[in-house]
Amino acid sequence: MQTGTALKEKAEKAITKVAMYGEDFDLNEFEVGTREVPLTDDLEDLDSDLKQTLVNVGVLPDEKDRSGSFLMLDNAISHSSISDPDIELMSLHEAMEKHDWLEDYSWKLVSVDADKYTAKSYLENANGYFIRAPAGKKSSMPVQTCLVMGHKDATQTVHNILIVEEDAQLDVITGCTTKKGVERAMHLGISEIYVKKGGVLNFTMIHNWAEDIGVRPRTAIHLEEGATFVNNYILLKPVRSIQSYPTAILAGEGAFARFHTIAVAHPGSELDLGSRVLFNAPNTKAELVSRTITTGGKITARGEMVANELHSKGHLECHGLVLSNKGTQRAIPILEANVDDVELTHEAAVGRIAKEQVEYLMARGLSEENAVGMIVRGFLDVGITGLPEELAADIDKTIAQIGKDAI
Repeated sequence: MQTGTALKEKAEKAITKVAMYGEDFDLNEFEVGTREVPLTDDLEDLDSDLKQTLVNVGVLPDEKDRSGSFLMLDNAISHSSISDPDIELMSLHEAMEKHDWLEDYSWKLVSVDADKYTAKSYLENANGYFIRAPAGKKSSMPVQTCLVMGHKDATQTVHNILIVEEDAQLDVITGCTTKKGVERAMHLGISEIYVKKGGVLNFTMIHNWAEDIGVRPRTAIHLEEGATFVNNYILLKPVRSIQSYPTAILAGEGAFARFHTIAVAHPGSELDLGSRVLFNAPNTKAELVSRTITTGGKITARGEMVANELHSKGHLECHGLVLSNKGTQRAIPILEANVDDVELTHEAAVGRIAKEQVEYLMARGLSEENAVGMIVRGFLDVGITGLPEELAADIDKTIAQIGKDAI
């Protein structure tokens, strides 16, 4: 096991290491976000603008139908509460003090020297949330977490650890966003997720950033025997740059992972999104489904499956829609088999809305705007369920505007 000194030395050597993909940000241009903000006992006491900001990423201030809530503002914990006695929710720093064994989970899936963004997060001793579902416990309602950038030209460093123990089940809704008026900032998010034997984790992440925000999440998921991980990612609003490539490690026989991604690249946005699965145990399965649209921005949709054990089965699907001559779509599917008796398939396609589809719907009484909106809505439907009504309404409004702009 590496000591703290060894990890620090590795991070210090990597603090200028350029990431493999995405725009190379100079972190020296950003100040470290504040670690001191007022504590909020009740999310309903937040000002109206901030409450609406939370609602737009699926986080409900009234906490209705939620088993717990966590709010991080810049680099400080503003709120943490839990109503489900079976679920543990607190800041990671608090959890590290409470549980000595948590050292065995920290910085084990994500390397401190992967790039400058992981190195920065480690050297800043990033805080974040810790969520644990004990063995056999099944949360009846989702835990909601929100990571908010509150100041311009600041860097938010986050380190989260989630543990779903044997035969437990947990649903998490995470929203990442910026306060009103914060147009330029940098978000670095490290998430290490462990789903143990027979455990189930449904994880939904909604991003809603400002137009000049750089976003660099680094996520890894470790699944034991018979474990299930379902990840939903939604990005529909403008942002400067996001580069995200979470990796699921299927380490136990019968483990299963599914990734759903829906994203829109507006003019000025550069999105490099994808997911990666390592089949490191026999009889494991995975599905990667991506739906991306460009209305003028650049999108690279990646998907990678690496079969290292027998009877691995996976399907990768990348579909991209181009709604502007100024937009760019790239699909990069990668399938790798290192043993025989595996089944990995992929389906990738990029293109425009077919004129015949629009004409067909218009012939049945729809306006061109409504026809295009219906096609866009159907294209982005990958089966994500359980979103709050307020968020679903906001998504519908955004999709309708995308359809209108495409005409």
